Amino acid sequence: MVIKVIEGNTFSDARGSVSFVNDFKFTDIERFYVICNSDENPIRAWQGHKLDSKNFFCIAGSFKIGYVKIDDWGNPSSTLVVDSTILHADDARVLHVPAGYANAIVALESGSKLMSFSTLPLSQVKEDDVRFAPDTWSINE
Repeated sequence: MVIKVIEGNTFSDARGSVSFVNDFKFTDIERFYVICNSDENPIRAWQGHKLDSKNFFCIAGSFKIGYVKIDDWGNPSSTLVVDSTILHADDARVLHVPAGYANAIVALESGSKLMSFSTLPLSQVKEDDVRFAPDTWSINE
C-alpha cells in the first residue's frame, strides 16, 4: 500500500452544499473518531501503526498531516524523510496512510476538526500503537 489522496468534489445550489468523496470505500473500516487539537497544542506527533491504516477527512478548518515510513519499529532512523499533505474543509479529499507509517497532525486554524477512519478493531489497538517523541522528526520541513 502507498500513501494516496482520494479526490472528491462539492455540489452547491440554493439549498447549500454537499461534499463527497465517492471513490473512498469503507472496506475494512472498523471505527472512526474526530480530532480537535487545542489552540495551546496544535500538533499531535508522532503515532505509528504497524497494522492499522488511517484515512483522514477534514470537516472544519485545515490540517497539515505528516507521515513517515518506519524502517525499524524499535529504533527508527532520525533521518527518515517526512512527507506531508494539507487537508482543508473546503476540499473534499481523503488522505489514506497505510499501515507501517507514523503520522503527525497539525491544526492550521483554531477550531479545526479532522475525521479519522481506522481499519484495526479497538481490541487490537494497544498492540499496534507505537508512540514516538514529538521531536523525533520535524513536520515543518
